[in-house]
Amino acid sequence: MSDTPTPPSAGDEATPGTPGTGENVCPDCRGSGRLNEAPCPTCDGTGVVTEGIGGG
Repeated sequence: MSDTPTPPSAGDEATPGTPGTGENVCPDCRGSGRLNEAPCPTCDGTGVVTEGIGGG
């Protein structure tokens, strides 16, 4: 396993692995990783984005 952190995608609210965050389905491509026959720019083609979770 690499110690190099995964860079955030355009749609990420935080860097992947940040405490208090988790993966969610990309709201733009709905998890497919593609928009208009090209990789989704929001999730960089992964189909997921990192978002804050929980807490009130």
